[in-house]
Amino acid sequence: MANILQLIIDALWFILPAYFANASPVIGTKLLGKYNYPMDFNIKIRGKPLLGPGKTWGGFLTGILVGSAIGFLQARPLAGFLLSLGALIGDAFGSFIKRRIGLERGKSFPLLDQLGFVVFALLFVSFVELPTLPEFAAILILTPAIHLGTNAAAYLLKLKKEWY
Repeated sequence: MANILQLIIDALWFILPAYFANASPVIGTKLLGKYNYPMDFNIKIRGKPLLGPGKTWGGFLTGILVGSAIGFLQARPLAGFLLSLGALIGDAFGSFIKRRIGLERGKSFPLLDQLGFVVFALLFVSFVELPTLPEFAAILILTPAIHLGTNAAAYLLKLKKEWY
C-alpha cells in the first residue's frame, strides 16, 4: 500500500506544473477582463472559430507563469516551463478539435478535455525528463478525476460556467 501511495505522490509531483498551468488561465482571464484578447485573433475557418473566445492570451500567459513558477519551486524550471507550455498548447488543440466538429465553447468532449493537455505536456517535457512507466500510467488514470474535481471547484467558486 505504501508503494502505491508513493507512486501516486511521485506521479502528481511530476505532472504538477501542467495541472497548475491548465487550471490557472481562468484566473488570468478574469483578472484582465476587457484587456484580454483571444489567441486566435477571432479568425474563423468555414465560419467556425479557430479556437474560440475562451482561449485568451492573458489566460495562456497566466498558465505559463503559474506552471513555470511551480516548476521553479520544484527545482525543475525547464521541465516546469515545458509541462506548462505543453499543457496549454494541448488544451488549445482540444479547443481546435472541438470547434472543427461543431462543439460550442464550454461543451464537454470526454477524455479530450481531461487528457489532451496532459498528453501534450508529457510530449513537450519528454525532451528533458520522463516519468517512469508506472508514473505515466498513474498520471493517465488519476488526471480525469482530478480534472473533473478541480473544474467542479472552479464552478462552485463561480470561476467557470460549467462544472465539467
